[in-house]
Amino acid sequence: MSPRNLFRLFATAEVITWAGLIAALILRATGVTAAAVSIAGGIHGFVFLAYCVTTVFVWINQRWKPGLGILGLALAIVPFATYPFERAVDKRGLLEGPWRLAPGGDAPRGFVEHVQAWILRRPFLSIALIAVLVAIVFVVLLWLGPPVPKG
Repeated sequence: MSPRNLFRLFATAEVITWAGLIAALILRATGVTAAAVSIAGGIHGFVFLAYCVTTVFVWINQRWKPGLGILGLALAIVPFATYPFERAVDKRGLLEGPWRLAPGGDAPRGFVEHVQAWILRRPFLSIALIAVLVAIVFVVLLWLGPPVPKG
């Protein structure tokens, strides 16, 4: 999967889960059901974290300027903003090309690129480790509770 396809997948998933969360909040506000919020919120939270990991990964690979990478992360907080961001960076050619630190690619420079090269050279182990890490962060955030207390 190319950087472009991976980023597009998670930017779109982020938009879809935002829609689900907002729909669940509307259902709760209208008294239909409150149960949908915890389900949609959990799914959205997981996709949010996965989008953030993906954004950082693509940011490093594509050598985005820090401001662009931070903007990509910040827009995950704004409902439906990740898709227009993805379209804009794609239109500017900032998602083009393969994984540059993959086997046979560029030599990594610095700690962050060494980590990314290690991940790209061990994809199955990396996916498992990243999934576990995202799940741990997700569980900790669930344990901490919602960002705004009820009531």
